[in-house]
Amino acid sequence: MNIPNLLTVLRVLLIPIFILLFYVPYHWSYMAASTVFAIAAATDWLDGYLARRLQQSTPFGAFLDPVADKLMVAVALVMLVQDHANLWLTLPAVVIIGREIVVSALREWMAELGARAHVAVSNLGKWKTAAQMLALVILLANPATLSFWVVVGYTLLMIAAGLTLWSMVHYLRAAWPHLREGSEKK
Repeated sequence: MNIPNLLTVLRVLLIPIFILLFYVPYHWSYMAASTVFAIAAATDWLDGYLARRLQQSTPFGAFLDPVADKLMVAVALVMLVQDHANLWLTLPAVVIIGREIVVSALREWMAELGARAHVAVSNLGKWKTAAQMLALVILLANPATLSFWVVVGYTLLMIAAGLTLWSMVHYLRAAWPHLREGSEKK
């Protein structure tokens, strides 16, 4: 167990804490949940940076890091959809969670073919993640009433959803030759 892996485990352990803080009935609960989520999001960047800098990448970290990210984002989106209950948040949430399922299945399938490198993470994913995390920090910090910051959060989440679709198309295009090859053999 090294520092990057400990930070990834910490990110997973922070999930129930930001859930609890989000639902406690105090005026400060939204800001507290958002702060814990922001700390967890920062560990995502930090663990990757340290793993590269200290040359401490491990198979465990390579497995757990994306799982921790997806869990954290999916949990935050589900909580926010329940709290806001509107199309402006629900539609981007469905796009983001749906894309994660499609791309995860695609990566697993490509790995079985020995072609996982064709669907590696791209720079587009980093922009998507930045917009998504900032949107979630903003939305978790504010109650579900229309305000300037909630509109900023919705806008960033829609941008993240657009980038999510774009990156999914990028992955599907990279995998298309392998998808066609499999259907031609039948």
